[in-house]
Amino acid sequence: MNFDYSEKVKKYQQQIHSFMEEYVFPNEKVYEEQLNEQDSRWTAVPPIMEELKAKAREEGLWNLFLPGDTYGAGLTNLEYAPLCEWMGRSLIGPEVFNCNAPDTGNMEVLVQYGSAEQKEKWLEPLLKGEIRSCFSMTEPDVASSDATNIEARIERQGDEYVINGRKWWSSGAGDPRCKVAIFMGKTDPDAPKYDQQSMVLVPLDTPGVSIKRLLPVFGYDHAPHGHAEIDFE
Repeated sequence: MNFDYSEKVKKYQQQIHSFMEEYVFPNEKVYEEQLNEQDSRWTAVPPIMEELKAKAREEGLWNLFLPGDTYGAGLTNLEYAPLCEWMGRSLIGPEVFNCNAPDTGNMEVLVQYGSAEQKEKWLEPLLKGEIRSCFSMTEPDVASSDATNIEARIERQGDEYVINGRKWWSSGAGDPRCKVAIFMGKTDPDAPKYDQQSMVLVPLDTPGVSIKRLLPVFGYDHAPHGHAEIDFE
């Protein structure tokens, strides 16, 4: 395999390098100051973030993670990886280019498997950077890095799904713009081990969904996005 950078990648590298140096790095302190000026670090996103996102989108540095050219820049993973090296040099960098987890993975799921209605309601505003999302798999009582251990349930009752479970480390759920979770649970505990699980979209304003607390990581709260413990009842 040829790992040399293509001319397209070299062009993007230079663009992102210049953008980071001119706009992102100088505004890291501004971002932190605006975050700390608020009554709560969880109620709003620093205004500088939306300014930087608008600038990145204007320069065509937007949704670079999606491989197809329908929604993204048409880059392969091999082409995208060196761009991540630059974006990841700043804690605020990935979001500026709308290439931030967990939204990237959630958008990929919606592109591949979402219905037309789901794409209109959730994918399009995510692609525009208007809302955020979270991925709820990890649970406090089991070793959830092996997803076959999860105990949360998704049970169909008529035309509805009843969801019960507690999740934690749901990154991004503390963000005031977070509107939807991709929730993993068991739909058929009696099926073969790797066929028991399913995922369902859960709007965070659904009755019974409540954020219990936001968990620190090595003493950092990672506001305003955070890592939440969430009850789904």
